[in-house]
Amino acid sequence: MKIGIADTTFARINMAKYAIDQVRKDAPQAKIERYTVPGFKDLPVACKKLIEEYQCDIVIALSMAGSAKIDEQCAFEASLGLTIAQLLTNKHIINVMVYTNEAKNEKELLALTKDRVQKHALNALALLAGKTTLTPFAGKGMRQGRHDAGELKHE
Repeated sequence: MKIGIADTTFARINMAKYAIDQVRKDAPQAKIERYTVPGFKDLPVACKKLIEEYQCDIVIALSMAGSAKIDEQCAFEASLGLTIAQLLTNKHIINVMVYTNEAKNEKELLALTKDRVQKHALNALALLAGKTTLTPFAGKGMRQGRHDAGELKHE
């Protein structure tokens, strides 16, 4: 099992550290391949290269968008590029985007980022374990970076 981790120098937090630590804790046998790029619009190519050139089975793409309107537009473009890269490679790329305006202060931003990255690292491991590994959690309102919303009860 080989997990790619793509991150950026633009992020204000070393997001890859949280992903690497989580993978090493829960899947110590996994090989990790890291690829760092300047900004999140560079992530689609990095992820595609991790899959095609470095034979990664899955990639976790880590990025942080600023609070300006242009940052939101660029984040959308990067997310679209990651979706295209998934379709071109037929491999999952877990898009872990944190927006700085999601938090009130730096302490909250750090906690949100750590939680989101760790939970998505676990999601990546679950996807590698098989297509039904996450099935028991379908419809449970699970969140990454925030408290779970919870399941709506239905008949």
